[in-house]
Amino acid sequence: MNKNMIDFFEDTVSKYPDKVCIIDGERSITFRELREYGEKYARILLRESGDSKNSPVAVFLPKCLEVYEIDIACTYSGNIFMNLDVKTPLARIKNIIELIQPVLLVTNERYRDMLSEIAGNITIIDIEAMSVQDLSTDNKRLERRRKEMIDTDPFCIINTSGSTGTPKGVVLNHRSFFDFLDWSIGKFHFDGTERIGALSPIVFDIYEYELCLMMKSGSQIVLLDSTLAVYPAKLIKYVQEQRVNFIFWVPSIMVNIANMNLLEKIPLNELKHVWFAGEVFPTKQFNYWKRNLPDATFTNLYGPIEITLDCTYYTVNRDFLDSEPLPIGYACENTDVMLLNDTNELCKSNEVGEICVRGTSLAMGYYNNQEKTTDAFVQNPLNPHYPELIYRTGDLAFINDRGEIIFKGRKDSLIKHMGYRIELGEIEHVLIDTLHLVQYACVVYQYERKEITLFYEPKDNVTDVDIRRALADVFPRYMIPSVYHCMDELPRNTNGKIDRLLLSEKINGK
Repeated sequence: MNKNMIDFFEDTVSKYPDKVCIIDGERSITFRELREYGEKYARILLRESGDSKNSPVAVFLPKCLEVYEIDIACTYSGNIFMNLDVKTPLARIKNIIELIQPVLLVTNERYRDMLSEIAGNITIIDIEAMSVQDLSTDNKRLERRRKEMIDTDPFCIINTSGSTGTPKGVVLNHRSFFDFLDWSIGKFHFDGTERIGALSPIVFDIYEYELCLMMKSGSQIVLLDSTLAVYPAKLIKYVQEQRVNFIFWVPSIMVNIANMNLLEKIPLNELKHVWFAGEVFPTKQFNYWKRNLPDATFTNLYGPIEITLDCTYYTVNRDFLDSEPLPIGYACENTDVMLLNDTNELCKSNEVGEICVRGTSLAMGYYNNQEKTTDAFVQNPLNPHYPELIYRTGDLAFINDRGEIIFKGRKDSLIKHMGYRIELGEIEHVLIDTLHLVQYACVVYQYERKEITLFYEPKDNVTDVDIRRALADVFPRYMIPSVYHCMDELPRNTNGKIDRLLLSEKINGK
């Protein structure tokens, strides 16, 4: 009986000990070597953390081979890995660390001094110093820790945008990954021959899926430098050279590739599985990919982090006009996706309702944030008989006459932009209450052009440039508005509140 991801990984190592599992530029590592480093670093983590268990370990490194080694080590040690983005402003990293309070912070010499300024009493470990420590084997503690682990123990924490200016740490356990792995491996006949073109940042849930697929099925991960996203031609050329046959990307980069007509210039004949998720893929650009890769299987996936990876899928099996939206399809196996209307009843065909999800894939909640957890994970209103939690996504959809789920947008101000989930209210909160730059602010999203738009009432002669510069010290680049509208007074509705709907309709042409 496999109770955790390490059990699956051990099975894979026994099958493919000398197979290369990760390629990072000129470097690579086999399954056997990855296990050796995982166990070695796990012993160090346990020693430095005072034999901690089910505790967060923050990893602050660029995407590289060492991140996988440390994440595996965290799992061997019975703790929770939490990857952080080195491109994120330090103020935001500080907020995350203060909320989560990890027992350790693993980084390298480049970032150590910088992190020491915000880490407080948290122990910082330099991975470069770890790598030269003794590789001698003392497995008794690791064996005991592995036997103690159960499937509902936490596996990882993924941070997502929060309306108060502090990200929320979504806790996912081992069990929540099992169903999606079993379903995807069986549905798409993955057998370990996959060469995954890993482009997503280490803070994405896509990263976790690729890691888990490698651990369970023996697939191979080819790291794609995130800077290549700025140079689509170089990215596609590298994918071609590395004979990548499976990608799981957010649509933004795929749209750029289509607009530059790169697939005709650089054919990807090896590519057999194309997955995309995180935001809407415009059908015109999708059709370009489909035409140029006629033998590939294209699958649109949907799901917030709180349900572990994705909860619906649609493998495109018919033609779509450029003006038609792609369905998000059907519920994944052993996951129940319900559309509930305003009276908490199941929606009828073609009736728009909120996407709600139940099943073992649900996250455990938000770390150190019981209030937000209680708000999002609620009792199933269709079941008054026994405790049963569902996750209310805040996304709207309807079921068409074909029985396919069609995504309609957000119920509130939470959006997906460039694959990242962003709470627009967080940007407003920081502008008004933290930076004190504006009197009032309203941030809305232009879906067709994929633009975050800020409407604001100025304060002290502040300019668009002032706002952009100040936000750059707080937020990662993808959260900074690209369009600015300075107004003497923002429109109000009859309740005296800023008329967000009017401003949204104004930029979206409704």
